[in-house]
Amino acid sequence: MQKYLSRLNNFLKYLLAGVLIFVCLYPKFPFIRIPGISVSVRAEDFLLLVLAVVTLAKIFKNFRRFLNDKIMIAFLLFFSVGLISLISGVFVSHTVTLSIALLHLFRRVEYAVPLFAALVLFQKSARGNLDYYIKILMIITAIAFLYGFGQRYFNFPVIDTQNSEYAKGVALRWTSGAHINSTFAGHYDLASYVVLVLPIFTTLFFLTDKRKLRFWLLGVIGPGLWLLGASLSRVSLASWVLASCLSLILVKKYKATLAIIAVAALIVLAFPSFLGRYQQLLKIVDVSPFKIEVMAASINPSPTPVSEDRSTSIRLNVEWPRALMAFYKNPLLGTGYSSIGLATDNDYLRILGEVGLLGLAGFGLIFCRIGKVLWKFIKNSKEFDILETSYMAGITGAVIGTFLTATFIDIFEASKFATSYWLLVGYAVVLVRNKQYEQ
Repeated sequence: MQKYLSRLNNFLKYLLAGVLIFVCLYPKFPFIRIPGISVSVRAEDFLLLVLAVVTLAKIFKNFRRFLNDKIMIAFLLFFSVGLISLISGVFVSHTVTLSIALLHLFRRVEYAVPLFAALVLFQKSARGNLDYYIKILMIITAIAFLYGFGQRYFNFPVIDTQNSEYAKGVALRWTSGAHINSTFAGHYDLASYVVLVLPIFTTLFFLTDKRKLRFWLLGVIGPGLWLLGASLSRVSLASWVLASCLSLILVKKYKATLAIIAVAALIVLAFPSFLGRYQQLLKIVDVSPFKIEVMAASINPSPTPVSEDRSTSIRLNVEWPRALMAFYKNPLLGTGYSSIGLATDNDYLRILGEVGLLGLAGFGLIFCRIGKVLWKFIKNSKEFDILETSYMAGITGAVIGTFLTATFIDIFEASKFATSYWLLVGYAVVLVRNKQYEQ
């Protein structure tokens, strides 16, 4: 029996590692095209399906424990609001198509599967696998760097899904001045992944006294910073500074925050496009998401031509007003998933537009529950060893940093990032719960 349990635990350990590796490093080639929508069934979906089946089997075995988990219940409430909003959008406001809206709901459930898996499958064994998963994250970052470097200098193919044509799996090539996305679906996904994992590596670098480990950490932090710079994501750079500084403050490495700020300045200088893009942002004038002519426009208005910062102008003049119009139609439930187009570039406005105030409240409840667990770590950080502290402080900082990113990007709808994010956050929750169990 003990031998069987050991094999099962190893299988679960490698299954979650496989999800991390495959989701991050396998390009988003379409496996099955779905007519009428840019979203496709991809190879990673089958791996997540296997993980979902294993997780469900475990949940059914201990269903009472599942019902007592406040984080899982918060997710179920959020998804329930999404389902009610979907039904309202199909049969009341007639703003969505049933099949497409269901697909978008299922996508969001799929992204959360790794968090459910971490909570259910590693209830008592998270600490023993932590060093293994940190090594996996380091390997992923190193490979992403090598591929991104190859895209820029050796014409490695670029697979991008940021518009409906690219999402068909067309292989592109990097051109001068363009963003790097490495193995991710877009440069925002890549930069957000870097914001997620670099605070873990950085905190561990400043906490450990092992020279060999510091050497290896520096060997992935440097390439990770290059990826962040090459992605040319302004908000992600700011999010990384916020996330890293918070992580270091949590472990009382106050002087190290000055190094983070200095490195951020060096990234801006090393990638001149960064400085130009920040300057363009400051030139934005005479734009407002509340203009009467925009609010009176159709649900799919055309972007206003601008000569300054195009992405910011589109947000202010088109995408954000479109989400607000959807919210005004039904403040409580929104107009349903898929009702406001492919991009909103603000996750909070997207939630308001698609699932209304109730959906935003459900989303907030999820993070209130997670925040309570992270707060327990902050209050009792002395009970954790260096590896645990580095991971927990890094994830805590990354969660806050991602809140900033979500103000300008639909980051929780980006499959590669969202899947990894929920897995790592779920693992952090289990680490704290395991520590409480031990005590």
